[in-house]
Amino acid sequence: MLPVGPVYVPSGLLALCLLSQSIVCTCPSVARQHTFFRCFSYFRSWPCKVGLSAWLKAAGTCPFRQSLMVIFSRPLWAGFNSPFDWRCTGLLAMEAQITLRSFPLFPLHFSCGNWEIEKLSATSLIVIATDVHREPHLLQIQAHIIVTSLIQDPTVSLHILSRFALPPFRETPYSRQILDHIPRPNVSHYNTMVRAYSMSSSPEEGFYLFEKMRQKRIPTNPFACSFAIKCCMKFCSLMGGLQIHARVLRDGYQLDSQLMTTLMDLYSTFEKSFEACKLFDEIPRRDTVAWNVLISCYIRNQRTRDALCLFDNLNREESGCKPDDVTCLLVLQACAHLGALEFGEKIHRYISEHGYGSKMNLCNSLIATYSKCGSLGMAFEVFKGMPEKDVVSWSAMISGLAMNGHGRDAIESFGAMQRAGVLPDDQTFTGVLSACSHCGLVDEGMVFLDRMSKDFGILPNIHHYGCVVDLLGRAGLLDQAYQLITSMGVKPDSTIWRTLLGACRIHKHVTLGERVIEHLIELKAQESGDYVLLLNLYSSVGDWEKVKELREFMNEKGLQTTPGCSTIGLKGVVHEFVVDDVSHPRINEIYQMLDEINKQLKIAGYVAEITSELHNLGAEEKGNALSYHSEKLAIAFGVLATPPGTTIRVAKNLRICVDCHNFAKVLSGVYNREVIIRDRLRFHHFREGRCSCNDYW
Repeated sequence: MLPVGPVYVPSGLLALCLLSQSIVCTCPSVARQHTFFRCFSYFRSWPCKVGLSAWLKAAGTCPFRQSLMVIFSRPLWAGFNSPFDWRCTGLLAMEAQITLRSFPLFPLHFSCGNWEIEKLSATSLIVIATDVHREPHLLQIQAHIIVTSLIQDPTVSLHILSRFALPPFRETPYSRQILDHIPRPNVSHYNTMVRAYSMSSSPEEGFYLFEKMRQKRIPTNPFACSFAIKCCMKFCSLMGGLQIHARVLRDGYQLDSQLMTTLMDLYSTFEKSFEACKLFDEIPRRDTVAWNVLISCYIRNQRTRDALCLFDNLNREESGCKPDDVTCLLVLQACAHLGALEFGEKIHRYISEHGYGSKMNLCNSLIATYSKCGSLGMAFEVFKGMPEKDVVSWSAMISGLAMNGHGRDAIESFGAMQRAGVLPDDQTFTGVLSACSHCGLVDEGMVFLDRMSKDFGILPNIHHYGCVVDLLGRAGLLDQAYQLITSMGVKPDSTIWRTLLGACRIHKHVTLGERVIEHLIELKAQESGDYVLLLNLYSSVGDWEKVKELREFMNEKGLQTTPGCSTIGLKGVVHEFVVDDVSHPRINEIYQMLDEINKQLKIAGYVAEITSELHNLGAEEKGNALSYHSEKLAIAFGVLATPPGTTIRVAKNLRICVDCHNFAKVLSGVYNREVIIRDRLRFHHFREGRCSCNDYW
């Protein structure tokens, strides 16, 4: 028996939702539609009113909602009381993938007799069509807007313009036509279009449109200037950026922090670090983005040590902001460039402490940084700890193994990547071919070059061919390498010719080396380093007459050689050395230590490799000249400043010479130290008198 008292009737929304769900779950598929129609008629007779939003939510659960929306469109329209009701029907129709012609409610959105409702409905439908990525619907909505003259409303026209111009559609030419047909476009319309051009393949059109705004006396604002500056950066027009900067100062926008940050990015792009720093100092309220732009500027302008200092400054409380994930990405690049392992480990700790450890791009960057700092074990730990790995993760690990002399492991990782279902890309094959090159795996390298296009549909680019030329050149197959360059499917650049020139120096092939120099001259790409390689080649065969002629030629042309520079990081400080350095505060102690090391190594059998000295000197003089190369000074400082048994890590900007290679190899055994040297091409891990490259580099 029911209790005596008031009867509680469930709300329309709850009852309708429950009943519709029960119908879907229990009724056979054939009977569901008929049952739902009966349910709808039954609820219309209920004493409790079922609101429109309740009906729409319940109808959204029905598998026959397309039919329902068409059949009941007129009865539903009669119950519309607010613009929100119009938006609900539009959303449900879009989700049901109902076209405008099959759904009678869409024309009613634009002809209900209330201008505000029509305007709100139009903007709502435009947003909905964009959210569900329905460009055909957007085109039909645009047609209705034009027919009903809603295009004259600035809000509606801005909505339709921005939806076509910006992601996800990015229909830039079509968007420009829309802009040209808007009766009275305002600054927001122009801003949207300039912004679209800044992301397109025709950024110069954005700059011209910005100029057109001035001609039409349409007032600009910081947003317009910012988008126009981005256009100038994209089509490499510093002059255009300078013009906009002048207008920024004239219009008094220099207090806008976001605009000033964009200007910093402009000067950074064109390697104007002084101007970028000056703007940074003038920004009234610096945020993390401004700091990131300045760090990026320093990295672009080879001021990587200053970039590390900026991270420390940003991390202080007085800066008013903190490094974010982008900051960490940038600073990790600087650490990788310098080989600053300690600083990289500090960034790793910061990432873990601040909850960025799950970001895949940061993990990938950590793998690359540890690999480029010679800490392959830490790189593998990061790789192993990633819950998901993409092609960048695998490529970074393969490249790290390759540059650290683990060619076989790199090839095995490539196989594991395929077994994991991750498809390789061009960067992956660059790493694999580099692994073959560093370890002399000629047959394997040629197989991988062939598999690229046959098995994976990836056409080899200049970097892949460069790796194979290096592979063949190191193996002494110089003629085969030359034939590959002249027959490959892409035009050879200066880098690939220099790779072959380096191989000619190693194998003392003077004739081919001179021919390579001729190719570089044809490309107008010869540099001082190319002539240094040729000097090496002539001196290695004892042709001192040609060495003299080449030096005179270089002096006449004003060609300056790049000085060798080695760095070593200790306690967060990067110490830099050049040949015969006298600038370090502990230089006297360093020279004393180096002399002591040389004595100990000579006892152990070390003999200076005098062929590494390019000048026509006596044997003793050559030995003395080789004694104070930059990497030897850096290693001596490492022995002096660290406890016994500590690993010494050195980074050099040029290829390590044979004498310094032998020096480090013998030292690692005599002093029981692991010495890791990263030169321009690869890593050398010296342990117990041996090198990871097996003297093949």
